[in-house]
Amino acid sequence: MISLKNPIQIGKMRDAGKILYEVEQTLREAIRPGVSTAELDVMAEKLIRRNHAIPSSLHYEGYPCSICASINDEVVHGIPSERRILKEGDIVSIDCTLLLDGWQSDSAFTAGVGTISPEAEKLIRVTEECFFLGVRQCVVGNRLGDVGHAIQQHAQQNGFSPIREFTGHGIGREMHEDPAVYNFGEPGRGIRLRRGMTLAVEPMICQRDWHLTIDDDGWCARTVDHGLCAHYEHTVAVNEDGLPEILTLPGHTWEA
Repeated sequence: MISLKNPIQIGKMRDAGKILYEVEQTLREAIRPGVSTAELDVMAEKLIRRNHAIPSSLHYEGYPCSICASINDEVVHGIPSERRILKEGDIVSIDCTLLLDGWQSDSAFTAGVGTISPEAEKLIRVTEECFFLGVRQCVVGNRLGDVGHAIQQHAQQNGFSPIREFTGHGIGREMHEDPAVYNFGEPGRGIRLRRGMTLAVEPMICQRDWHLTIDDDGWCARTVDHGLCAHYEHTVAVNEDGLPEILTLPGHTWEA
């Protein structure tokens, strides 16, 4: 069941998104060789709680941490650990969610650790471009297939593959709500977008084969061929007129 939000509720999600943006900006600045993913996790939890919010990933369905930190071939749900030390040339995807006054916010980014390869730089850039191209389709009257198609087309035109086993999702009072937001699709197909829909759009784009395997911990998903994967996500609200608002990217304006 899809939950439509009114302007007051979207305003609460905007407040949550502003805090999450600030948390992730701090995490970006902390990413460097020699830092453990556990350090980033502790930092995120402290920042979230300092802002009177709750790290909603912590204990979600048994997940043990406040962020997901996925390195290189890890796609999503990498569990932070003191043993996971970032090295020069790695890429790391940070996925973080928080709950503020009963409303969820969800965002993710991939960053290079020190100097990274040109291919890794391109993968991160294209993944972010996929997000913005997909979100441009999040207008009243379009369909979710339009969003997925825009993401898929741009990824494949650049020689990359969108992940198919994990998707974006609706978001609101719950972290995961209907509908699923696929990173592939056919234009003109799928659920029609309506005013008040709030969606976490999150391209996960890999170098080559999109098939995945799950680690023994039951959480971390990685590419079967160990190709790199990048992840970029924001929470967005579909408006009555014009392009959507990106609730986790304060101050963003759409270029003509």
